[in-house]
Amino acid sequence: MNLGEKLINLRKEKNLSQEEVADILNVSRQTISKWETNQSTPDFDKLGPITKLYNISADELLDQSIKENKAFENNKETIIKKKAKGISISIFLYFLSVIWLMISIPVMDMDPIIASAIFMGICGLATYIIVYTCMIYKTNTKKENNNTYKKQINHIITSIFLIIYLLFSFMTMAWHITWIIWIIYALVLEINKLIFMLRGKENEK
Repeated sequence: MNLGEKLINLRKEKNLSQEEVADILNVSRQTISKWETNQSTPDFDKLGPITKLYNISADELLDQSIKENKAFENNKETIIKKKAKGISISIFLYFLSVIWLMISIPVMDMDPIIASAIFMGICGLATYIIVYTCMIYKTNTKKENNNTYKKQINHIITSIFLIIYLLFSFMTMAWHITWIIWIIYALVLEINKLIFMLRGKENEK
């Protein structure tokens, strides 16, 4: 139970409204609402009146919340590291696919169809890792702005595909084939859109 939930429960046990608590603590009702929804925390000078009002010690009020916040931050840090690792591997694979095209057709004289198939296989693996990473390793916090993350990821994907397209096109001069890369790009954006849509639905539950 976080601090906001604890404050709600304590207020309800006293059969008090937010307005009544606000009057007693000499703050606005909006301030009480922000405390109870974890948008802000009580100032130090308000802890005494709060503990007196609810007949609870400061340790009882804050100790569990502090522990939960530390556990949450540690878990969030671990998830961010795993996300970064997964995305880094994906980016490496995208660049590896470009290197493969640069070597396989002009240097190894490989059949363009086979080389392109391997290229798409590597891109598919990289895309799978991105999708898996974003679906599995996510932070459950209301403060996370999904639209911001979505835009950032879209920018990264766009940059990667632009680099792949230009390198592949200039190295092979196969401009009549390289447009296929943008079909893959559109598919990846749709997958990314689906991921954030599913995450939004889960957060609503």
